[in-house]
Amino acid sequence: MPQPLDLAVAGNGTIAALIDTAARVTWLCWPRLDGDPVFCALLDGEMPQHGFADVELLHRAGSVQRYRRNTAIVETELADRDGNRLLVTDTVPRFRRRGRMFRPPMLVRRVQPLSGRPRIRLRIRPRFGWGAEAPEIRPGSNHISYRGPAEDMRVSTDAPIGFIGHETPFALDRPLALIIGTDESLTEPPAELARRFEEETTSYWQEWVRLLNIPFEWQEAVIRAAIALKLCAHDDTGGIVAALTTSIPEAPGTIRNWDYRFCWLRDAFFTVQALNRLGATRSMEKFVCYLTGAVLGDAGVPLRPVYPLVPDGPMLETEASALAGFLGHRPVRIGNAAVDQQQNDAWGSVILAAVQMFFDQRLPRPGDRALFRQLETLADAAAEAALTPDAGIWEYRGRNRVHTFSAAMCWAAVDRMARVARHLGLADEAARFAGRAAPIRAEILRRAWSEREGAFVESLDGEGLDAALLLLPEIGVIAPTDPRFLATVAAIERTLARDGLLLRYSAPDDFGTPETAFVVCSFWLVDALHGIGREEDARALFERILSLRNHVGLLSEDVDPRTGQLWGNYPQTYSQVGLILSAMRLSRSWEEGFWRAW
Repeated sequence: MPQPLDLAVAGNGTIAALIDTAARVTWLCWPRLDGDPVFCALLDGEMPQHGFADVELLHRAGSVQRYRRNTAIVETELADRDGNRLLVTDTVPRFRRRGRMFRPPMLVRRVQPLSGRPRIRLRIRPRFGWGAEAPEIRPGSNHISYRGPAEDMRVSTDAPIGFIGHETPFALDRPLALIIGTDESLTEPPAELARRFEEETTSYWQEWVRLLNIPFEWQEAVIRAAIALKLCAHDDTGGIVAALTTSIPEAPGTIRNWDYRFCWLRDAFFTVQALNRLGATRSMEKFVCYLTGAVLGDAGVPLRPVYPLVPDGPMLETEASALAGFLGHRPVRIGNAAVDQQQNDAWGSVILAAVQMFFDQRLPRPGDRALFRQLETLADAAAEAALTPDAGIWEYRGRNRVHTFSAAMCWAAVDRMARVARHLGLADEAARFAGRAAPIRAEILRRAWSEREGAFVESLDGEGLDAALLLLPEIGVIAPTDPRFLATVAAIERTLARDGLLLRYSAPDDFGTPETAFVVCSFWLVDALHGIGREEDARALFERILSLRNHVGLLSEDVDPRTGQLWGNYPQTYSQVGLILSAMRLSRSWEEGFWRAW
């Protein structure tokens, strides 16, 4: 169904533009993924008057939006009531140039007439300072500069500058190019540059996709999810944002509006895991460099759950008062207070994200003893933290407990370091970590099991269920066929399912009772059902979740189980990860689906 989050994403690992079905750029942070949203209309009420760039087709009667096959290039076809049609193609350049990846903060828009003489109005209305500052506008002979207090932008074009400056309607009788980028002169005509950047970016993405190890079934869905994950990975530093937006609420009428344009160690681990499964290991290598080069650079400094893309940057949580919010839902938040929480699963997230570096023979620089020594202190810290209280995976702001998932991830950190030590021939270290891991696992299995609930519960010696318990086999704490896990799956289905989709938890928290389903939790249930042998149920639920994707195949963080409307920050890495991992598990093999003739 049409919905507010029917947005396509064009990006390149430096910036990302969210574009609606009318070809309006409603969100673009500048000059990187966590920057000032110079196009911020997405968070400025239902009828924003600024903070966007669009190609307004007069008397528009319909539109079709799609991705160019196997790319991050967005094509939006608009038609008016008289049958005139045009095509807007949005490219954020990304390709190899002079031995390096060329990925400038630049959006290239090509506007082409397809039939008739459509009448259009080009409107470019950036804002600075989170919607509070109107730019100083300076037109040139073939460009318009938009100057802000900290950053400047320029639109270089072969369209009439006067028509753009005055937003004058005119007949589109030839292709036009608009290049939105830094306030610098172009070295070649806009039309030629736009065509070349579009062609080279098409080639880059199609080659990147060609090398993916995709499942036989649901190929298009997996490819689109993989590209979305790639767009959330910041090339410059290696950090991976949890989503490209801030403050899209988890449900209508809630103040659960958070800024997800930061690198959660947990979310980044899951993203790395999914891309690794597809054979796209560069994001893992870059993320490990981000960790070892900056996050883990100071020995003895406590590990935080979330970091900025430049790890020592600010994350103070404030509010942008100039913006009316997504569909009018305030507040609009900048920064995230989760940075000050204790989330013990972070130790496991770092180590599990790095473990494949030691075993993957394809890598030009595999993990070595030096990397092991850098991670060794984290594993010791994980062992100490495993059975201590924290805010948990769901980042409760009002309470701390010894959360089962956090304890399990700490155990995994210690367990995996024992395996790495054995692989590196470090017998003493392997024995030491194995000896520390075993009692932690035993305590988890003993204290997380509740006879009263007849299931594992969300905290040790506690009560209540959360969907993260479905990951216990994935982490390796328990086999999926263990009767205790079977009972836990059944209890979670009874307690957390709403119209077949899962809440994270059902008990009230700091902000009330959750209302919407957390998309990745339903994927976790798919994986659990597959693991316990309920294959038909798993496939049915997977297909149900796929039907909730928006018009270009992407998912946000949450969904209303009753209406199917997507809520929460977008596109959410967790959700795309869940799609990829579940598809890889459920799909028939290529041999079963293609090679066999019977």
